Formats: sequence, structure tokens, C-alpha cells
Amino acid sequence: MKKVIIGFIALFSISAFNNNNEWSKFRGNLGNTGHYEGKAPVELTNIKWKFKTEGDIDSIVSIAKFNSKGLVSKLKKTKKNEYSSPTVADGIVFFGSTDNYLYAIDVKTGQKKWKFKTEDDIYSSPAVSDGIVFFGSWDDYLYAVDIKTGQEKWKFKTKSIVKSSPAVSDGIVFFGSHDNYLYAVDVKTGQEKWKFKTEGWVESSPAVADGMVFFGSWDSYLYAVDVKTGQEKWKFKTEGWVESSPAVTDGIVFFGSDDYLYAVDVKTGQEKYKFKTEGLVSSSPAVADGIVFFGSSDNYHYAVDVKTGQEKWKFKTKENIYSSPAVADGIVFFGSRDDYLYAVDVKTGQEEWKFKTEDDIYSSPAVADGIVFFGSTDNYFYALE
Repeated sequence: MKKVIIGFIALFSISAFNNNNEWSKFRGNLGNTGHYEGKAPVELTNIKWKFKTEGDIDSIVSIAKFNSKGLVSKLKKTKKNEYSSPTVADGIVFFGSTDNYLYAIDVKTGQKKWKFKTEDDIYSSPAVSDGIVFFGSWDDYLYAVDIKTGQEKWKFKTKSIVKSSPAVSDGIVFFGSHDNYLYAVDVKTGQEKWKFKTEGWVESSPAVADGMVFFGSWDSYLYAVDVKTGQEKWKFKTEGWVESSPAVTDGIVFFGSDDYLYAVDVKTGQEKYKFKTEGLVSSSPAVADGIVFFGSSDNYHYAVDVKTGQEKWKFKTKENIYSSPAVADGIVFFGSRDDYLYAVDVKTGQEEWKFKTEDDIYSSPAVADGIVFFGSTDNYFYALE
């Protein structure tokens, strides 16, 4: 067996859905397209507020061990105060931290409403449905917590880390675990409906469309599974692990793996095209206005034509991009390991503004009511307008 050291392999994707410009579902909708209606801070005026968590600021190093088949068998880590990506609902922004807490913060004031403690780090981005916040923890549980009180409704035990961000559809919450399973759990009771086994970790957060759940695994496959039965419809083989979360729109599923962005037919699982970068594509794509947006560890953020896979533009930062983009009001927002949050014009690829924090940005931004929300590894959660 060999050891591979992977710095900051965690990918944090925006949690959202549109309900009066409030977001409560991962990547904007069940298709994970990352496109949001309403206003966005086209011009940066000020920091509305910032909130400090209770975590430390040590570095994180994830160590993946591979077995004889090249599949991941174990993960070690050290602490870093890194955030799950935010969800906004009912005037509250929810996010997790490596201080083991899920936070509920007032959108307008930045004041804490409540916090909920788990037994380990929270990288999973929350989803909100029917007054309940769903999220996973490194303590191997998926939690369901009351949105108003912060009280636990139930928790569901898996056999390993829950880093995948949940998706809620028709009374079922879907999520993955490092025990190699995708789970379907009843939202009211916390009882398992079914589970689907892969041969690698399931960190990719599921998309739901056309009666199927789409998700990736560290076994190098993207899967399409029947929503009701958990039976496999098809699987697509890539050249590397799939931690990028899929985006589904107009009959195509988009996702990253190794140094490619893939476009695959939703019904058949056949490749439409793939786009090559010079680094890992762990960033989850956003799709808007006929363009696919995504980042790469080659330090570039790309804009690619949805139909042809041809490059429209690319934007260079000074470090790797693991943050997943959010598109709103003609702007694509994303973070980089160069400590900046960027706002870039979707059509031209020209920078509109950038905001500097004191450390890397892996958290993916959420946009609501003209405010962009995101976390940084400097231990702060920001609201910019």
C-alpha cells in the first residue's frame, strides 16, 4: 500500500434553493446547478458583518491510504477550522465548522441564534426542509435539527465519516458516507429506506433529477440510481476519483474528476464530451446562461460552452481553486487558496472585484438578497454586500 498526502481534499459546495431569495438546498436546486435568482453584490461596498467561530487555526492534512486495487481504505487528518458551505433560510444562515458545531446566525445582524454540537468536525453543507436542518459530521452521523430551536430531532448512524452534503426530495434525505454507501433516509423518522454500495468513499453530494439520484464515488465512477428503489440505472467510469458534486440540467450531468470536466447524457450515461485542465477538478460545476463554470487545482477558473465543451474564457488566480462557484446577477463568485473571494463577469471573464481574507477559501459562497456569504480558514464567516 502507498500513502498519498492530499492537502485540503475536502470540497465544500453551496447549499441553497430559491424561496423568496432565501437558499436552503445544496447548489441552488435539486439539480445542483449553482444558479441563483435575485440581486448580488455586483459592486463591493462593505463587510456587512463577520462571525468568528471557536475553532483552532492549525493546518489540515488528509492522508489517504490506498489498497492493492487502488481504492481508498483509510483517512487521517489534523485539525483546521474550515467551514462547510452556507445555507440561508428564514432569515438565518447555517454553516458547520471544525470546532464541531453547526451555527445558526442571523442574516441581518450576524448574531448567533443557536449552535449545535456534534462529536467531530462538520464539513457537510446543511440542507433545510420543512423546518429541519440536515447535515453530516465526521462523527459518522447524519443529523436532523429543528431550525428554530437547534434541538435534535433524530440522528442516523453510518459506519464512517459523513462529509457529503444532503439533498432532500419527496420526504427522503439522500447523502453519502466514507463507508462507501449512498443512503436514502426518511426525513420524519430517520429510518433507512435503502442504501447503495460503491467501492469507494462517497463524498460527492447527490443531485436529484428525472427520478434518479446522481453522485460520484472515490472508486472513479459517477452513478445514476433510481430514487425509489435504490437500483442502479447506469454508471460512468472516469480516470480518477469523483468528489466533485454533479450538476444536472437539460438532459446532461456535469461533474469533475482528475483533470477533466465531464458532460454525460442523463438517460444513457454516455459521454457527450470532456474538457481537460492541468489540475484536479474537485470544484463542483455551476451551470447558467449556456455556460458551465468550475475551478481547478491548476489555479484557473473556467467557463465552458454547455453544448460544445469549448472554452469561453478562463480566469487565473495565484493558487488552487477548490471552492465551487455560485452564479447570480451576471456574476460568478468563487474562492481560492490565495485567500481571495472573486467576483467575475459571467460573459467576459473580467474581474469585477475581489475580497481578501487572512487564509485560504475552500467554502463555496451563497448569495441571497444582495449579500454573498462564505467562510475562510482564518476562522471567520463573512457577509459582504
